[in-house]
Amino acid sequence: MKSKLHALTGALAAIATLVLLAPAAAQAQVQLSGKTLPLALAQEAAQEAIRSCEASGYRVSASVVDVAGVERAFLRGDHSTIHTRETAFKKAYTIVTLGPIFGPTTTGQLTEKVSKTPTGPALSTVSNVILLAGGVSIRSGDETLAAIGVGGAPGGALDEACAQAGAAKIQERVNALRP
Repeated sequence: MKSKLHALTGALAAIATLVLLAPAAAQAQVQLSGKTLPLALAQEAAQEAIRSCEASGYRVSASVVDVAGVERAFLRGDHSTIHTRETAFKKAYTIVTLGPIFGPTTTGQLTEKVSKTPTGPALSTVSNVILLAGGVSIRSGDETLAAIGVGGAPGGALDEACAQAGAAKIQERVNALRP
């Protein structure tokens, strides 16, 4: 009974956080223009993120998730550990689903923003949400099309730098996408 009550309290706290912070980021909502991130670009972003981390000696995995929360691409770098798949996916999922609500474009920014609210940590009780740096939105203008998450470097800021490299590699072509 206590565990059900604890879960309900956590869920209510997460909802309260969404209600309190959402109005400030209404302009950042996901647009439905019909643009989607092509599979080839999702794979290229993931490959570049892994390449970037490997150049610094980090063994990582990268995941690209679309606005529906569906994983479009996943690559596990050579010698990356088993947990990197889950953390990479959750980082991408977190920023693609919560970034448009709260406004940040990286999980590092999102984590910092929600940590300043009393109910922010409760968001981590939501399925597939992880409040760790390493996820980056892939956007065309103000529209979020997808996100890339990286897991496995010794620190979220390092994961996020590699995710940024992956997103930057395809950004020009993302901007040119048509619905």
